Amino acid sequence: MNEDLKSLRAVIAGLKAQLQELSLAIWSHPETAWQEFFAAAEAKKYLEKQGFAVESGCFGVETAFKCEYGNGNSPCVAIAAEYDALPEIGHGCGHNLICVAGIAAFIALAEKLKNSNIPGKVILLGTPAEEGAGGKVRMLANGCLDGVDAAMMLHPNTVNATDSGSTANAGLEVVFHGRSAHAAASPEKGVNALDAVNLLFAAVGAFRQQMPGCAMIHGIITNGGAAPNIIPDRAVCRFYLRTADETYAEELERRFRNMVKGAELMTDCTAEIAPFRERYAARKPNAAMNEEYAANMEALGLEVRRPERQGKGSSDFGNFSQKVPGIHPYFALSEDVLPYPAHSVGFRDASATDYAFENAMNGAASMAQTLWKFITDEKFRAEVKKDFEK
Repeated sequence: MNEDLKSLRAVIAGLKAQLQELSLAIWSHPETAWQEFFAAAEAKKYLEKQGFAVESGCFGVETAFKCEYGNGNSPCVAIAAEYDALPEIGHGCGHNLICVAGIAAFIALAEKLKNSNIPGKVILLGTPAEEGAGGKVRMLANGCLDGVDAAMMLHPNTVNATDSGSTANAGLEVVFHGRSAHAAASPEKGVNALDAVNLLFAAVGAFRQQMPGCAMIHGIITNGGAAPNIIPDRAVCRFYLRTADETYAEELERRFRNMVKGAELMTDCTAEIAPFRERYAARKPNAAMNEEYAANMEALGLEVRRPERQGKGSSDFGNFSQKVPGIHPYFALSEDVLPYPAHSVGFRDASATDYAFENAMNGAASMAQTLWKFITDEKFRAEVKKDFEK
């Protein structure tokens, strides 16, 4: 283990008790997208106790924050810290750990900069609403990465792994309008909006046979009517249109919109289609940063997987990675391969364990060292830039 990684890990170890307390506080108080007032306030309070100035409610998001430290403005790296939770499940994606890992890496990097004359800046961004809302997309549109040269964040997983990328994702809501009538006494006078929804789902199911392997469509019905004896005059469904290939996104949406038109024609309904959240870009992992993160985790005695296939999930960090070089690698929640997938109760419970916290701190040290190398090693910066431009 090199001395820089050792010193960064030592700084983080000294923060253990307070950071674990913060992680469990956020875990015990889950807040969904745009409502993360407790988590943002607790993170701010902790950073201010550490002597940092924190800007709240920035980049057009009330529950976002920004904290920075530096010797000049360049090279500049950013760390994203998420803290939103899932509806009903709570922290079933472990964002409490993402938050404290980001804070730990930020403080460790700030300490390195403070004790050196090396030019550079580190920015910690509190990024709410990743789960189905797109907080980073909104923050990006409002300039949160202006002047930033590279960005990074961590995510809990069943295993330690490099960033395998993610799919682009468009969230579309379809509202069908028909005409209500008594379902038994005068069905011929009705126009059934729920029939249109069901036909749309059938069309999506039929399309899956010809859908390219890079694409997926999945949806839910959010409003199917009021009572069985009333023909629904309004029915609502929501779909995610995902593709690993950004160039296919437009075609995928065109096909989907044609299916909606078909459901309109078959039922005599009319339809409205509108995004219900920000669009996520496909994540573009940086090979040089990925390998550096893996090497640092391995230097800490951990096994790291390097997936060969692109990940199928989606994240608003994808939009960050299209703007600047970046990675979104993973740390394991358990010493053994965790049997629970993300977005499950088991994954949520694992996110509050001692092992998960300790390994989040290993990930934080590895992230800090990756970014420290970016700040201090001109050759490494050139490799990162070359891969990004490729």
